[in-house]
Amino acid sequence: MSEAQFPGKIVVKSAREQVTEYVADLLESIVSEAVAKRGLCSMALAGGTTPHALYRLLAGRVAGGRTPWQDVDIYFGDERDVPHDHVESNFHMAQRTLLDHVPVDPGRVYPMPADYGDDLKAAARRYEQLIHEKVPAGNSGIPGFDLILLGVGGDGHTASLFPFTDALDETERLVVSHFVPVLGRRRMTFTFPLINAARNVVVLVTGEDKAETVAALLGYDREARHRLPIARAHPADGNLVMAVDAAAARMTGLKV
Repeated sequence: MSEAQFPGKIVVKSAREQVTEYVADLLESIVSEAVAKRGLCSMALAGGTTPHALYRLLAGRVAGGRTPWQDVDIYFGDERDVPHDHVESNFHMAQRTLLDHVPVDPGRVYPMPADYGDDLKAAARRYEQLIHEKVPAGNSGIPGFDLILLGVGGDGHTASLFPFTDALDETERLVVSHFVPVLGRRRMTFTFPLINAARNVVVLVTGEDKAETVAALLGYDREARHRLPIARAHPADGNLVMAVDAAAARMTGLKV
């Protein structure tokens, strides 16, 4: 796969700050457009370390911004098996950096119930049912989020869809709980049927430690690309944007 073959748009910015600002602008635009068209925006946030700066930037824009946060429903694309107030919780991170600082209705924020111990499979089914009830279905009959924000790990994982795990090949369930051997613990995550039903999927990738992954994703080695879970993100009827900084793109030949 080359840049021309990538099933979406690739944006390269010179530094982490610039790519973060680009994604913030894009996110605000998607939110505003969705609210103008349908009266609400359904958004799934990413966890991990990459979105920290993005969430802080969005929070800092609230005072003079026009983003209709009060009309946004917030979900999460994956979660660790910890309580919501735990330092490792994706919800806790998003709450500290973004949700506590924007006028989002707390009743419209839906954390993943990923701290249910041995009952995580049932919890995943409940979260999936919640999505069915709250997020209108698209052309495929699957709930279509207005925006799903994703990051990418050095191994190519996205959300909690890790290489060589059964969740990668899930075709029916929209949310699953599964054991991730490389982590030695369980995770809850969106699956690709749900990700690829979204109107907009935005992938934020920064840092030199992601350079080999980005190069493999855009390279011509089909086997190497197939091993990357992020390569399976390809919205059927939506937009895919991958925004990377120059450090992450340094092995690709892509220009700023």
